[in-house]
Amino acid sequence: VVSTQSTGRLKQINNGCFIMLNKASKEMLRIAEPYITFGYPNLKTVRELIYKRGFGKFNGQRVAITDNSVIEQSLGKYGIVLVEDLIHDIYTVGPHFKQANNFL
Repeated sequence: VVSTQSTGRLKQINNGCFIMLNKASKEMLRIAEPYITFGYPNLKTVRELIYKRGFGKFNGQRVAITDNSVIEQSLGKYGIVLVEDLIHDIYTVGPHFKQANNFL
């Protein structure tokens, strides 16, 4: 269970993460089910989480997402230049979901 939680970046209480659902992640969720809560977020929830509690990794630093410049510098090469682009890619599990999720 501990390895499942650390794989999902859930090392502290009240942490959250976005994961792409596949056979392996379903099995991880099934193992950790007694200890975690999971489900499908709606667009409003994803937007609120990123705007209110969003931090990104930029040059090894944890940086608050306050404007689009941080996102453009980190994810611009993937076509993600605005906060709304980031929200859209996370919500729709777009082609650059992995890069967007690693940025968060």
